[in-house]
Amino acid sequence: MKPIARLMEETGTSLEKLVEASGLEPKLVKAIATGNYTPSPTERQRLAAALNVSVDDIAWGHAVPVDHLWGHGPQFGRTP
Repeated sequence: MKPIARLMEETGTSLEKLVEASGLEPKLVKAIATGNYTPSPTERQRLAAALNVSVDDIAWGHAVPVDHLWGHGPQFGRTP
């Protein structure tokens, strides 16, 4: 399994090409590629198909630590 950004790099797929091939919104694809958003099962299928790989070949999930996202951390009483 590899992160979607690495698969994009290895296949020479630009963000614009992935947006066009998947039919998803550019902002959403960018958030997924940078690890700021975990896609739904349907979004995963569309992205995997656009990259010609299986959904299981992609490491899905956040790459950004939760304490750096809005609404989390000691100032809100919710530390990881």
